[in-house]
Amino acid sequence: MEKSRETNGYLDGAQTGPGAPGTPAGCARRFAGFLRRNALVLFTVSGVLVGAGMGAALRELNLSRTQITYLAFPGEMLLRMLRMIILPLVVCSLVSGAASLDASSLGRLGGIAVAYFGLTTLSASALAVALAFIIKPGSGAQNLQSSDLGLEESGTPAMPKETVDSFLDLVRNLFPSNLVAAAFHTYATDYKVINHTSFENVTLEKIPIGTEIEGMNILGLVLFALMLGVALKKLGSEGEELIRFFNSFNEATMVLVSWIMWYVPVGIMFLVGSKIVEMKDILVLVTSLGKYIFASILGHIIHGGIVLPLVYFAFTRKNPFRFLLGLLTPFATAFATCSSSATLPSMIKCIEENNGVDKRISRFILPIGATVNMDGAAIFQCVATVFIAQLNNVELNAGQIFTILVTATASSVGAAGVPAGGVLTIAIILEAIGLPTHDLSLILAVDWIVDRTTTVVNVEGDALGAGILHHLNQKAAKKDEQELREVKVEAIPNYKAEEETSPLVTHQNPTAPVASAPELESKESVL
Repeated sequence: MEKSRETNGYLDGAQTGPGAPGTPAGCARRFAGFLRRNALVLFTVSGVLVGAGMGAALRELNLSRTQITYLAFPGEMLLRMLRMIILPLVVCSLVSGAASLDASSLGRLGGIAVAYFGLTTLSASALAVALAFIIKPGSGAQNLQSSDLGLEESGTPAMPKETVDSFLDLVRNLFPSNLVAAAFHTYATDYKVINHTSFENVTLEKIPIGTEIEGMNILGLVLFALMLGVALKKLGSEGEELIRFFNSFNEATMVLVSWIMWYVPVGIMFLVGSKIVEMKDILVLVTSLGKYIFASILGHIIHGGIVLPLVYFAFTRKNPFRFLLGLLTPFATAFATCSSSATLPSMIKCIEENNGVDKRISRFILPIGATVNMDGAAIFQCVATVFIAQLNNVELNAGQIFTILVTATASSVGAAGVPAGGVLTIAIILEAIGLPTHDLSLILAVDWIVDRTTTVVNVEGDALGAGILHHLNQKAAKKDEQELREVKVEAIPNYKAEEETSPLVTHQNPTAPVASAPELESKESVL
C-alpha cells in the first residue's frame, strides 16, 4: 500500500511539478522544441520578408546597375549551388527509384502519375481561360505599348518557332544523341531564310536548322535514368552492385542538400531584395498590367488553394493543408528562385522528413513532376494568350480556345524549370492560333511578379501528386497483404490429411489436454 502511495505521489508530482506541460517551464520547453523543429522554415520565411523590406529601403538610394549586381551576388550563389546539385539528384534518384519498384508497381504508379499530371494541367488551363474571359485583362489596354513601360530593349525572338517544330524538338530532347552534352545543352530548332527569285516574284523560304542552346536537357536525362533503373532491376543479382552505387550516391547528394538548405534563407533574402531594387517603376507596371497580374495570380490561388487540395482530399481523405504545412521551406524557395528545378532538392528532403512519404515514391515522381508537371505555367500562359488576343481586338472562337487548352497543356511539358522558362512557350500558343508575338514584351515586363506564384503552384502540384501516389501505394500494399493472409488461412485445412483438419491438430494449442501414456502406447502399436 505504501509502495502504491509513493508511486502515485511520484506520478502526481511529475504532472504538477515545474516541468509539467501546464507550467511555464513546460511551455518554454515545448516552445523551444517547436523552434528547433521549424528553425529552417522560420529562417526562410524571415528571409523573404527581410529581403522585401531591404529592397524597398534600398530603392531610395538609386543604386547603379553594378551595385545591384553586387547586391544579388549571395542570391546568385544560392542558385548556382541548387543548379549544381540538380544533375546528380535527378539521375541518381530516378535510377534508384525505378530500380526499387517492381515492374507492375512502376507501370501502375507511372500511369497514375501521367493521368494526374495531364488532368490537373488541363483543368488549370481551362480555369485560366475562363478567368481571362471573365476578367478581360486586355480590355481598355489596346493602346498600351512596350515603349510606355520603358521596354525598348525587351524584345522577343524575331522569328518565332513553328508549333510542329516545337513538338518535334520535344521528342528529340527525349532521346539525346549525347548524354554528356545533355547535361548542359538542349536541342532547339532555328531557321534560315532563303530568297527564291524567279522573274518578278520573290519568295522567302524558312528552313529549319538544328542548333544546341545552353541549358540542361532534363527531359532526356529523366527518360534515360528511368530506363536505366528498369534495366538494372531486370538484371537481378548482376545489377545489384550498380543499384547500391546509385543509392549511396543519392544519399550522399541528400546530405549535400541538407547543408545547402541552411544557406537558403540568406540567398533568398538577397534574391528578393535585388529583384525589387532592379525594377524602375513598379507602380506603373502594376497599374498598366494590373488586370493581367490579378487574373494570373487569382488563377494560381484558386488552383493551388482549392482545386489541388480537393483532388488530394478526394484520393486520400486526409487534410491537404496539414500536408502542405510541412513544405513551407520548398514553397519559400520556389517563391524566391522562380525555378521548379532549383526547388527540387529541398522538396525531396522536406516531403520525406516532414510528411513521411516513401523514398521510392518521392525520388521517382518528384524529378518527373519538376520536368513535366507545370500547372502554374499553364495558367499564366493561357491568361497571357487571351490577354494578347484582347489587346489586338481578336475574338477567339471555339476552335481557337480548344487549341489554346491542348497546346498549353502539351507545351507546359517542355517548359524549362528555370526563371521565365514559360514565357518562351507562349509564342508556341500564339503561333498555333495565329496571333502576333510582338506583345510578349509586355508579359516579360511583369513576369518576375507572376512567375513567383507560378512556380509555387508548380511545385505544390508535384508534392500533392507524390502524396497521392504514396497513399495509393500503401493502400495497395495493405490489400495485397490481406489477400495473402486470407490465402494462407484457406490453405491451412488442406495442409495435412483430412482427418487432421481439426483446429486442435492444425494449430498448436498449449491449453489442450495432453494424451495419457496408455493412449500413446496404443497409437504406437497400431503404427
